[in-house]
Amino acid sequence: MNIEDLSLKDLQKSGYFADQALLDVVNAARFLNKPLLIEGPAGTGKTFLAKTLSGILNLELIRLQCHEGIDEDRAVYEWNYKKQLLSIQTKSDTSNLFAEEYLIKRPLLKALTSEVDNLLLIDEIDRADEEFEALLLEILAENQITIPEMGTITGKENKVIILTSNNTRELSDALRRRCIYLYLDFPNIEIEKKVLMNTVEGISEDEAIKYASLIAFVRNLNLNKIPSLIESVEWVKFNIFNKSQTDENLGILLKDKSDHKLYLESMEHFNESNNK
Repeated sequence: MNIEDLSLKDLQKSGYFADQALLDVVNAARFLNKPLLIEGPAGTGKTFLAKTLSGILNLELIRLQCHEGIDEDRAVYEWNYKKQLLSIQTKSDTSNLFAEEYLIKRPLLKALTSEVDNLLLIDEIDRADEEFEALLLEILAENQITIPEMGTITGKENKVIILTSNNTRELSDALRRRCIYLYLDFPNIEIEKKVLMNTVEGISEDEAIKYASLIAFVRNLNLNKIPSLIESVEWVKFNIFNKSQTDENLGILLKDKSDHKLYLESMEHFNESNNK
């Protein structure tokens, strides 16, 4: 695979705006051929970064969405029992019922054995349990999977592995050691301004700065649910289109009743201070 360094321009052309620190970590993970663990609050663009990289690098995106109770059958492989049973009924030689033809490849095994250059996205690993983390260690450290009936399958050197975590639980030290680490927080005002100017039709630079500053102010409140990048963009899109007061459209930005109240109280105090 081509491991030439990516540039900020490469990301910006694909609609992703970042700083040099983020780019350095991404390039380090690619150069060292190690998995990249991206951790941070929900809604900061972790999955979007992985999708952007798959597009820039022309890699097939293979995504494993983690959830509570996910296991080997859903993540790695399972046997096609119906096909095995049919073979028992119709074939005289049933000595090899655990051959590859009976194997159903799930995302992890598919990524390891694919002939196509790919990006394996293990999304929201923090939603899975520690037992599933342990299952990943062989893949992350040695690029291989052991299937008891078949032995060890070594993966091809044609993939990028990215894990994301919303930090809802602490990940194991063993998993962290096998990865390059990136903490992805909400963007600063300058980057959010660029995002708004790139995605909101008809917005001026002054308006983008105003909204980016306001969103930064809102995210620094003691909210129950901090608005995501997508929610902030949708809020600004509607306000620019509708030319309405921002206080009338809080349901786009804030998804909690107490957060609405806190926002309105904070804005009232903010306006009073500015008018003194």
